[in-house]
This record gives sequence, C-alpha cells and structure tokens, in this order.
Amino acid sequence: MTSIYDDLQIGAEAQATRLCREEDLIVFANTSGNFNPLNVPDQDGDGDGRPEAVAPSMWVASLISSVLGNQLPGPGTRYRSQSLTFVGQAMAGETLIARVRVREKFADRVVRLDTWVETDTGRLLVEGEAEVYAPEVLVSLDRDQVPGLVVQRHVHFDEMIARAEPLPPFTTAVVAPEEPDALAGAILGAEHTLITPLLIGDPDKIASAAETRGLDLSPYEIIAEPQHKAAAKRAVQLVHEGRAKAIMKGHLHTDVLLSAILKKDGGLRGTRRLSHVFVMDVPGLDHPIMITDAAINIAPDLKTKADIIQNAIDLANAIGIDTPKVGILSAVETVNPAIPSTLDAAILSKMAERGQITGGLVDGPLAMDNAVDLAAARTKGITSMVAGRADILIAPNLEAGNMLAKELTFLAHADAGGIVMGAQCPVILTSRADSDQARLASCAIAALAVGAAG
Repeated sequence: MTSIYDDLQIGAEAQATRLCREEDLIVFANTSGNFNPLNVPDQDGDGDGRPEAVAPSMWVASLISSVLGNQLPGPGTRYRSQSLTFVGQAMAGETLIARVRVREKFADRVVRLDTWVETDTGRLLVEGEAEVYAPEVLVSLDRDQVPGLVVQRHVHFDEMIARAEPLPPFTTAVVAPEEPDALAGAILGAEHTLITPLLIGDPDKIASAAETRGLDLSPYEIIAEPQHKAAAKRAVQLVHEGRAKAIMKGHLHTDVLLSAILKKDGGLRGTRRLSHVFVMDVPGLDHPIMITDAAINIAPDLKTKADIIQNAIDLANAIGIDTPKVGILSAVETVNPAIPSTLDAAILSKMAERGQITGGLVDGPLAMDNAVDLAAARTKGITSMVAGRADILIAPNLEAGNMLAKELTFLAHADAGGIVMGAQCPVILTSRADSDQARLASCAIAALAVGAAG
C-alpha cells in the first residue's frame, strides 16, 4: 500500500482562502499574549489618531499551516522547519490566500515546499519554505468535533453609539446621581456627546461621588433636591417645562422614580402603559435582541401585553430595525388552554394581523428555542417569518423576562442597555451591576429614541 508521501508529486499545489476579520486579531492577541495596539481593533498603535487593525505577521504566516495540515500533504503532517520573509502587511477586512507547492522529497517522508501568502489582488505578504514530515496514511477530522470560539465583543452597541454620537446631545434630568457608578454613567454619556446631564439630588453626595471617581462637575448644572421623592418630581417638572427631553435613574429606588412619572396629575403618562425594554448585545449573535418586559409589569394582562409589544416595536424602529420580528414566548409553541400565556400569544398575533399592533411582524406562542434558532423552528415544523429570527422577545411575565435577561448577561456575556417606553419621554433605568458600556448603550438608545421622535 502506498503512503501519502509516496503519492506526492513534485509541483503539486494547494491553497486556502481566508477573510481576515477583526475577531481573528482579537483571538490571536489572547492566545499569543501579544497585545500590540497596532494589531488590536479599535486601538491606535502609532499615535496618528486612527485605529490600524493590522493583521499580525505571524497570524498571516499561520495560514500556511492550515494548507499543510488540511490539504497538502494533509492531516497528520508534522512541521520540521519553516522559513519566513515578511514583505507586506494585511489589514482586517482583506481576503488572503495561503499557497504551498511541493519542491522536493527526501528520505524519511520529509517534504520541502515553497510557501507564500498573498491578498486576493495578488499583493505578496509573506514567502518562505517549509519542511514537513508527510503522513503515512490518510486520516480525517470532523471539524464539528472541534470546540468553537465566540469573541466577547459588543459590536451592535458600538454601532448604536456611533449612530447616536453625531446627533445633538439632549438634556437629561439625572435623578439622585449620588453614587460613583450612577454619576459616572451620566458623565460618560456626556463625554460621548449623547446627553447633557442635569444633575438633581444632594449636592454634597454628588460631589463626594465625583471625588471618588475623579470626575469634574464644573460643566454640569446641579439642582439641589436632597429628598429622592422631591428629586424625581423635579425631573418630571423639567420635562414639562421643556428643559429636559429624558430622565435617567441614579441611586434611588425605581418605584420612587416611576411613582413621580405615573402620577395622573402632573406625571408623564402617555397613551400606553409604561414598559421597560432591554436591548441586549449577545456575543456571537448577528443582531441585537430585545427583551420585554423584565422590570415594570409583573403579570401583564392582554391589553398591557399589546402595549408592551407596541412600545418595543417603536423602540426597535428608532434604533434602526425597520420591521422587527416579535416572538411571543411561552413554554411551548402550540396553543394549550391549560397554559394561559399561549392563549394570549395567539390573540396578540391575530391582533397584529388585524392592524391593532403595527410596525412589526408578530407571532406566537413560541418556545425560546424556536423563537431564536431557525434549525429548532424547522425541526418543530414551524412555518413563520418570525420563528428562528426574532428581534424582540415578549416574556409572559416579569419573572420570566428578568431571568432571561440576566441569564444572557451573566452566562452568555451579553451587555444590556435599555429604556422605559410609553411615557412622554424616554426613561433610562440603570443598575448598579451595569458595565460602563451598558450605561453608555442605554444613553445611545435613548438618543436614538429622542431623535426618532423629533
């Protein structure tokens, strides 16, 4: 029986094409330990004020090994040596082609090959030669058996922030920013030209919070209202007076803030019920996903759920999702009279068909798997424009929504921003557990909502 080595012909060639992605540069930085800012996306490595995202030369050269190990000589190949001369640089976004050509064969299954990598336009990046031990027998590997990687990036929030930053900053009444994180989140929004904070609370506590984080308060107006109820009421008044276009929660209880907003006389009630919408940036997911309601309505009835859906659709439209797909969640995807949430879902879907809910595609009941995974939906035989593609997930109650949002945050490494919809202005609710990126994203989401409202 001839071996793989015996079958190799002088002059035989193989190649592999690879798109250089920003994620590749991040993975290489983490696995190699080389965090050269020239090679890390969004970093300025040469001080010219612009990020470079240059592909590390050794990452480019590593593409050669993929051809050797997968094609020529193939699986089971072992390196003996590799020479490299780097003659060009690749950037994230370029398509690269790694090539190898058999030059000589020696005893003991040693093979010498010419190796090079070039762009798809023919620009040479690296050249050299490899000596390898060719495998004796043909072997194979199922790539599905190799664990995959998900880069923990939040590209959707980056895009939202980039879209919101050119908009005029809007004045935001920040209620009780009396702890360092609450104050820092508001000022971070200001530094990114998203909001103009108007700080309402105890001046001494605000100053102490600023000192703890080294923040400069001189650019910002402070309205002295040491009592939280009074501070929340003042924020509502500022909206009515036209001095503020949004409200942001600082370090106070949510119910204190919402109580001022929901007052029938002098509050900020709109035509629909208030509901909170989480906008989640889940690493590896190719679109943001929205979850509602996980913060305000504990056990919503059918009418409230209709308002919750419409609020979420309106926000989705504002952040750039033209016709959001709304999945109404339950434990199962079939209507079961013993499970009330399936009945609500079916009715709400029909309401959307009849134009009582507008601006999006609504379907339910859907279980979580077939709401977000197309393969799961097909396995269940569900034919729907929403199933497997949902942009918005409607939870049956607050408990389910809250658990879902926190599972994505703490198990899937998602960042969560979001606002309260249904009032006369956006209300930014923040949590002490929020990262700076999540707080900034919430400001960006509010900015886009204000911009959409005109």
